[in-house]
Order: sequence, then structure tokens, then C-alpha cells
Amino acid sequence: MDRIPVIVPWLGAEEAEAASNAIASGWIAQGPRVAAFERAFARAVGGLHAVALSSCTAALHLAMVAVGVRPGDEVVVPSLSFIATANAVRYVGATPVFADVDGRTGNLSAETVQPLLTEATKVVLVVHQGGVPAPLDEIRALCEPLGIVVLEDAACAVGSTYDGRPVGDASELAVFSFHPRKLLTTGEGGMLLTTRLEWAERARRLREHGMSVSAAARHASGSVVLEEYVETGWNYRMTDVQAAVGLVQLGKLGELVSRRRELAGRYRQRLAEVDGLQVVTDPPWGTTNYQSFWVVLPEGFPVGRNELLQRLLDEGVSARRGIMAAHLEPAYADVAHGPLPETERLTRRSLILPLFHQLTEAQQDHVVDVLVRAANGSG
Repeated sequence: MDRIPVIVPWLGAEEAEAASNAIASGWIAQGPRVAAFERAFARAVGGLHAVALSSCTAALHLAMVAVGVRPGDEVVVPSLSFIATANAVRYVGATPVFADVDGRTGNLSAETVQPLLTEATKVVLVVHQGGVPAPLDEIRALCEPLGIVVLEDAACAVGSTYDGRPVGDASELAVFSFHPRKLLTTGEGGMLLTTRLEWAERARRLREHGMSVSAAARHASGSVVLEEYVETGWNYRMTDVQAAVGLVQLGKLGELVSRRRELAGRYRQRLAEVDGLQVVTDPPWGTTNYQSFWVVLPEGFPVGRNELLQRLLDEGVSARRGIMAAHLEPAYADVAHGPLPETERLTRRSLILPLFHQLTEAQQDHVVDVLVRAANGSG
């Protein structure tokens, strides 16, 4: 059997044709297709204003700037997240404050956040980890009376739901990723979604070097337009080629989520025979898109997590370690923090199994077989 990858983007002839048409149009930088993608994404997710960007990390950065986070401010973040979550806090000179997570979901909760709030807390950065929706209502109820902004890092969560609505629907501020490991991909790319027009307008300006008038608007004008640069910005633009691909991918989102949930259910059924194995599942308040299918090895499992990863690789399966913990990385060794027991348990004992649209039952059975044999102490 050929090696089974951990993920494969679901791209085909439609995306290739859309990209080709964008190239043939002569407009390949940020232009009309980016604007169309923004409108379509906002309609699909339920947001008022969508701003397409070069990455979700860029979206996180501009979200911090839009909110007004600056040196001296604190931002509560889960350590259990990709390093970009904490990095965005440092981009604006603020201090990341690491919170522990609920061991069942891998997400922040009001219980893990509340002890860390101070007068310096400006933002609580809630990650919908691996596509599992976080308990937003309880966190908002804690933060909003204190004037603390709840920023959703929904990098992995396009197609997930919270309280029956898409994650991001009517959110004050949320960001999404279109990296190839996500369900909906544009190669690289991200989206900032907000209910506040002033934040969206500023993000659009900042993504284009702080320019007062966009390049697209200048080219479309019938008269000479001389732009100004009203503040220091960045080059965080998405291209029309990427947006063309994104528009096709957005049309496939429902099918992508349905297929991943079908495969995840099959994983859960097949892995139920492994005693004590924790598997990702829906929380009571929403549904996950299963961007990642992660499992947590119980204490006493016959082999360690890293040894199991090697066994899988030796048998043609490309699994990955579970979600990283930023506070354990050298880049954050200087950040003081309290106990993070669930974070450390999850990051050291979890792994991500292959899950993608084209995964066959035979491939999935092979993955399960390797894991079950390891659980039984056999090769």
C-alpha cells in the first residue's frame, strides 16, 4: 500500500479552470475576484464584513491592530495551539498569558480563562482547535461586561457550527485559514470576519500598505486618483488567482464537511475497541468539521506517542503529533505561566490520524489496524 498522507486537499479541474481564467483575465493581483470571494464567504458564514488576506496569521495580526492591542496589554491565549496564535500577540508588543484548556475539547473555557483576567487584559483569543467549537457564550459572558474583546481564531473551523449556526456567524471578530491542511484551501490565505465596519475598513487599508485608496479602486476610476498612506501598513493581500480557487472551494464546503464527518464516525466506531483511547468528538454546543482527527493515548498504553508515530510511518501511514503547546517551545521559554496540566497531557499524548476527502475505507482500516495492534502489544 502506498504511504497514506495525513491530509490531501480536495482540488480538481474546476479549481484549475478558475485559476486559469483569472490568469487569462490579466488581473492576477488583488482585484474583483477577491471582492467576490469576500462577499461569498460572508454570506456562507454569516458575517457582515469579510476581509481577504495573505494568511490567517496576517488576519490575527490585523485583528490585534484593529482592536488597539499595544505594549502593556495582556492577551489570554491557549498554549495548546499552533505557534501563530501566540506570535500574533507579540507582533503588537503585547504579553501572551497562557491558559489551560478543557481536556475533553482542547479549547479554552470560562473556568480556565477567569483566573487569568486582570485590568491589563485587552483580548481573550479563543481558538476553535482542530475545528472543535469552543464554548463561546460562557466566555463572552465572562469577558464582555469587563470590556474585553473575544477574538475567535477559527483557522481550522470553517464549516463547524456553534449553537446551530456556522462558527463566525455574527462574531464581533473571527479569523480563518485557507492553508492546504484546512478544509477550504487557496494554497495560502486567510480571512478576517467582523460585525464592525470600522475594523473591516481599517484592515482593508492596512493589508495594502496603509493606502487610502485600493489599487483596484484606482484602476477602476475614470479619473486620476492620487493615493495617500495614512498609517504604516503591511503587504497582506490575497491574489485574484487564490480567490478564484477559493470561490470554487466554498461551493464544495458542505460536501467536504459531510464526508469528513462520515469518515470520523467510522474512525470512532473502529477505535472503540481500544480501551481508554480518547477521540475527538462534537461538544454539546456544536459540531466539528473534523479538520483534524486527533486521539489521545491513555496512561499505560503499551508504546509511547512518538514510538507509535514511527510505527505508523514504518507501515506507510503519515500521522502527526497532536496540537503543539507554545509554552514548551524555546521561543516562549521566557514567558511565565501557571500550571497547564491538560495542555501538557494533550500535547504529549495525542496524535493526528489521516483524514481527507479522498481517504478510502481500505486506507482507513489500515491506519486503525496499526493502532489496534500497538494497543494490543503486538507488532
